Amino acid sequence: MKFFYFLFFIIAGVVLAGCQSKLSSDRGEVVGVRQRSFRPTVPYGMVYIPSGSFLMGPVDQDITFSTIGDNKQVTVPSFFMDETELSNSKYRQFVNWVRDSIAITNYLKDNKYYVQPKPGGGAANRGKKYINWDYVAKYPVWSDRKGQPSNNNKLNDMYYQGDDRVFDRNEIDVRMLKYVYAKMDLRVAANNQNDKTKRRSDAILRDTIAIYPDTLVWLSNFTYAANEPMAQGYFSHPAYQNYPVVGVTWKQARAFTIWRTRHYAAYSESRHLEPRLPYDLPSEAQFEYAARGGRIGTNYPWGGPYIKNARGCLLANFKPGRGNYSDDGGIYTVNVHSYFPNDYGLYNMAGNVAEWTSSAYDAAASTFVNDLSPTFAYEAKKNDPEILKRKVIRGGSFKDVGYFLQNSTRSYEYQDTAKAYIGFRCITSFVGQSITKR
Repeated sequence: MKFFYFLFFIIAGVVLAGCQSKLSSDRGEVVGVRQRSFRPTVPYGMVYIPSGSFLMGPVDQDITFSTIGDNKQVTVPSFFMDETELSNSKYRQFVNWVRDSIAITNYLKDNKYYVQPKPGGGAANRGKKYINWDYVAKYPVWSDRKGQPSNNNKLNDMYYQGDDRVFDRNEIDVRMLKYVYAKMDLRVAANNQNDKTKRRSDAILRDTIAIYPDTLVWLSNFTYAANEPMAQGYFSHPAYQNYPVVGVTWKQARAFTIWRTRHYAAYSESRHLEPRLPYDLPSEAQFEYAARGGRIGTNYPWGGPYIKNARGCLLANFKPGRGNYSDDGGIYTVNVHSYFPNDYGLYNMAGNVAEWTSSAYDAAASTFVNDLSPTFAYEAKKNDPEILKRKVIRGGSFKDVGYFLQNSTRSYEYQDTAKAYIGFRCITSFVGQSITKR
């Protein structure tokens, strides 16, 4: 019995000593809250763009505009950028996610497709249901494979109906594919922070976006051109899966960045990983800085001043000469990995398709934007005049002449329009100490 008493006092002493150790481990000093160590990784399909300064705008070698164009020394922090324009295949992942979400939520209403609540609590027990995407991957919503239950009868209303059907085929009514999101507008929040009449909800941007690309742009953008094959197959045919997605508005491109942010956040939370900062479209300063690839005073992403290499081969997909579209190896768009990348490893920063940026267009923007991570952003309201709905596009496209391929050339398009020659790529900010370009 004495032995058991002795053992009890030893264990109690160890426990008390441990508690005392935890209570006094900081010795009364402010030592900070311990967190897990973090090592940034390059997101899939992206490249690291180091921080640095550059002269934004026309350079001395641009003889036509160097004496009259505005340029400005600016500094850009580090970020990650998609190495290519976003492809049809990657955008289709977004489309399919929205399609399946609508099918499961509004039509199937089958608990097998949702995360099953765990005993004892959790969000699933408070009335919120989450789709089990692992189950969807194993048992696809639209599968007709033998041995799997068919959902065709329940999903019939998602197809075109009546006179909208062609040869009685089941085709998804793409007008139903809408993405609903909410996004905190930090600029509005900053402007409202001293206004007692404003609430947090006033800085939350909410929208519902039809996300399917406009495939008819191949006809509406080119008068008297026989582009029906492109309209019929460019987004849907597997031959074009690694070609840049087109026919997306600026708002659709932004909706994709929000979905991409949430898509990774769901994965990282499920595995207790550190989150990334939100994905976004690049500002025009980020785009021009990345396009230059660390080179100073050059006209094009590959350097320049010529659009041909020493062998006489064209270095981008554009409209050479008087319109010999095939001379550069592509008549319309080409594979997103075509031609040589620039010194940062980025493909087609000039040519192929022009690209949306996050920046609003103002001809005099260089005179008033900051010289540290500059941009001019404006969230256009529905009733605003059209001039306030212009967004900067960069890079030039397969239908543009060589001038639009220059690093400094800026143009614009209206945010609610879709074009056959405009695509986009994403960026996400680098977290931590930037590595400065030397």
